[in-house]
Amino acid sequence: MRLAPPHRQLVRATYLAAVVFGAFWGTWGSAVPRVRDEAGLDDAQLGTALLFISAGALPAMLLTGRALDRWGLRCTAPVVVALGGAGLAASVTVDGLVGLCAGLTGVGLASGAVDVALNSVGGRAEQSSGRPIITRAGAVFSTMVVVSSLGTGAAFALGAPTWVPFAAVLLLSAVAGAAIRRSLPSDTSGPEPTAPSSTSGVRMPIVPLLLVGALGALAFASENAHQSWGAVFMEDVLVTGPGLSAIAPAAFAAVVAATRFAVSTLDPAHARKVLVLGSVVAAGGTTVLARAPSVPVALAGLVLAAAGTAALFPTLLSIVSRNVVESARGRATSIVTAVSYLGFLLGPVYVGLWASATGLRGAMIAVAALCLALAVLTLPLMALSRYAVTPRPVTYRGHEARVPSAHSS
Repeated sequence: MRLAPPHRQLVRATYLAAVVFGAFWGTWGSAVPRVRDEAGLDDAQLGTALLFISAGALPAMLLTGRALDRWGLRCTAPVVVALGGAGLAASVTVDGLVGLCAGLTGVGLASGAVDVALNSVGGRAEQSSGRPIITRAGAVFSTMVVVSSLGTGAAFALGAPTWVPFAAVLLLSAVAGAAIRRSLPSDTSGPEPTAPSSTSGVRMPIVPLLLVGALGALAFASENAHQSWGAVFMEDVLVTGPGLSAIAPAAFAAVVAATRFAVSTLDPAHARKVLVLGSVVAAGGTTVLARAPSVPVALAGLVLAAAGTAALFPTLLSIVSRNVVESARGRATSIVTAVSYLGFLLGPVYVGLWASATGLRGAMIAVAALCLALAVLTLPLMALSRYAVTPRPVTYRGHEARVPSAHSS
């Protein structure tokens, strides 16, 4: 069925925000070594500076949710532009540890805001259209990470200054921000599910959102553990060179993008299967990686791990988005995103602690254990949260759409 123009505009805004978000983080990932050198930092100081991204992101996530509920989804446009500006500012004002920490705090603030805004817009588009917009937006994000990281690397190889790729991202964010503002409605209302488990704009139950966020934290911990440590595993355990080890994060991101596009074709009724089977596949792939005797086997394991973790968080967020009233969408999205983000932050730390005790192979087994824990906990925690995954027809202001039943888990 052809989407009505307002729905298409919501979808377009979601994808545009995902393009900018992915372009920024792909550029940043490739620029980190240069930023470190220009700031004159060692690895320990760089690690300290990177924590300031999180320091800015977490409060921004919570505040953005309230802003979206109060002033509407059009708040997405300025925060998208702000992300491009924060990246350029951080790249041109690098001057030692203090300067970089200040710049990265701004990056964290803008990034956290865009994360929540992007998923809130995607949630409304998904609820209105009945299509898996959040998962597809995640695929767009991952695709842009790959494209922009390769483009930034090529620019640096040609001798471009560090600020040039960030200026390109700012230009992209400005164009996208203007288009997003035109696409999004000016009102704060939207289609409301009739499910009794839905949240209310006045009394929003927090515990169900925390339970879903806990599952998201396990998913993000597993995903970022691979993304952050894949190249290190290749170099330290399998003794590859830097050029070959760089294949690991690129392959991981590419497989994540492809898997999200594939999973987005599934009916929402299969959400439980996606969560459980994805976790099991991720655990199996991580185990293969941990025991790999060669680079091809390790890459095969990494591909399986990427395919397994790819759709976990988008699926969880979709479940919440299909059951939340519009007046609480921003707050619900911010709570789930912020709790899940803790797993993103702690995943690489978790690997580091296990690696110091058991080596990287043992650390990968510990990551596999996280995936199995997610597989075991998904059904009981989703049942306790009472968030739905089985769609049923409901009427939205004169047209029929599909939303989940309130009583399936």
